[in-house]
Amino acid sequence: MAKSVRIRDIAGACGVSPGAVSRALKGQPGLREETRRRIIAAAEQQGYDFSRLRSDKLKRVLFLLHRQHNISRALPFYSRLFLSIEEQCRAQGIALSFLSLGPADAISDQVMLHQPDALICAGFFEPELLALLQQLKLPLVLVDLYAPGLPCVNPDNMQGGYLATRHLLEQGRSRIAFLASTLSHYSIRQREKGYRQALYEAQLLMSPEYEAIAPPQLDTEQSLIQAINELLDLPEPPDAIFAYNDAAALLVLRVCAQRGLRVPEDIALVGFDDIESAAWAQPALTTIAVDKQLLGQKALQLLLEETQESNTLLPVNLVVRASSHG
Repeated sequence: MAKSVRIRDIAGACGVSPGAVSRALKGQPGLREETRRRIIAAAEQQGYDFSRLRSDKLKRVLFLLHRQHNISRALPFYSRLFLSIEEQCRAQGIALSFLSLGPADAISDQVMLHQPDALICAGFFEPELLALLQQLKLPLVLVDLYAPGLPCVNPDNMQGGYLATRHLLEQGRSRIAFLASTLSHYSIRQREKGYRQALYEAQLLMSPEYEAIAPPQLDTEQSLIQAINELLDLPEPPDAIFAYNDAAALLVLRVCAQRGLRVPEDIALVGFDDIESAAWAQPALTTIAVDKQLLGQKALQLLLEETQESNTLLPVNLVVRASSHG
């Protein structure tokens, strides 16, 4: 039986002290990485019940953001999410800290500096980086990301993409482009599926040129501007753009202003996320609103409930403003 495996059994098998085993299993600092991995491998081989480590109440949660995000551009969305989680943590007596990570980092060392009891990963993380985080054997919840076998909470991205595109169709637009920085992120792929679903139902077939994916460059903003200009330079440019998020939609507004194009008269525009600056834009930006407060609440709830696998989808709403509705 798994419960009969004791820490001293693992210590004997590895030739280390019971204290070293305890530190390795709890993810605490003070061990070489090779030793920690050897202890965890021995514990798994002997059938140690890792769930016993979770009997203590969570005291420290670490919020992780991938360094691939242009942090300053991502913050209007993720800072609201972080503050929501912090509010929930404070009410539960849990300390919350923040770390940005990239695949080249010493993952274990960086994470363990915070001595967390659990992790929340927000936004894009490549499978290899997620696998390294899972090796830490800490409870882990994903927000704005999906991976099989891990608890996740997401806005209903596909429904959002569908609502945005259907709204543009209802405005009489027939050449609707989709603008994205990449399709490697789960959320963006789901938004693109919703876009395609709405076009399919309307029996409209868009030219592949209207799916504008920014070329991979170090500077996401510059590559998006390049993709926007390529769209607008087409012999038959789009009469509407659904941008994968509000930050990209605000870039579309800037480029259109530079080129003397009127929004929405010449080209209608819809974003996604409903960040604060969307309402202040000129013209104000039509967007898909994501309840960032609820997203944060659900993420911590999944951690506290120790849910093994679920993809909780939260409803989204179309917010119509002047950029799509003249």
